[in-house]
Amino acid sequence: MSAPVTIILIVVVLLVLAAIVFGVRAARRRRLQQTFGPEYDRVVADTGNRTEAERELLERTKRHAELELRPLSPESRAKYAAAWEEVQIRFVDDPKEAVSTADELVTALITERGYPTGDYDERLANLSVEHAATLEHYRAAHDISRRSASGEAETEDLRQALVHYRALFADLLGENPVPASAVGSTTSATDSAPVTGSAPATDSAPATDAAPATDAAPATDPVSATDAAPTAPAPRRAADDTIGNDAPARTVADTEDTATEPGVARSRPDATSR
Repeated sequence: MSAPVTIILIVVVLLVLAAIVFGVRAARRRRLQQTFGPEYDRVVADTGNRTEAERELLERTKRHAELELRPLSPESRAKYAAAWEEVQIRFVDDPKEAVSTADELVTALITERGYPTGDYDERLANLSVEHAATLEHYRAAHDISRRSASGEAETEDLRQALVHYRALFADLLGENPVPASAVGSTTSATDSAPVTGSAPATDSAPATDAAPATDAAPATDPVSATDAAPTAPAPRRAADDTIGNDAPARTVADTEDTATEPGVARSRPDATSR
């Protein structure tokens, strides 16, 4: 075999090896990005080196594989779901205590799933393998909880902390962690507490405004329909309704009074036609 041929073969082999190495690294990078999601970019930014970041993420994967994780029983899932409902209800009266209880409840759930909970950073690293999508929620909630302990968190901050805790809590519980009705009712209560300071039930009061629409429905009483449209004082409307229901026409005094009222004046042609 001549020297040129040998050189060509060596170059080809090196190119093939380089392609294999590049392909393996690319496949590993895609796998890590799919597994860790936004956590991948965060670790790369923190380390400042993609190779070092991927090495750290691979170490997390290995440690996670050594954990003895266990699913929750239906009884445990129901117990934690009920406990979370109590936390959300408590928020209305004591937001700070509710957030503190939420942090304790999430930590207890992490422990029951089989994760070690001794060190916060280690806890984050272990959770990042299977719960990377909600890890930022946990970071944000933990930060607000820490500021709340030192009196630096406002009520709106505490509400956001509860929302962040709930994201990881639901992720750890699994499918259908909390009944939809319970989540909707308690969430509306917690959302309205810091903003309006009143019970959500007051929001339904405007529903009574629709009552005049039913009064205008009968086609046999045009005077009542026209009188219902403008905004007039309650005593005058009561009088107009009486006129609309009885045959006698209005008196001269009534005519003079209504002539001075713009809203009622528009209904005079209907009244005279009767």
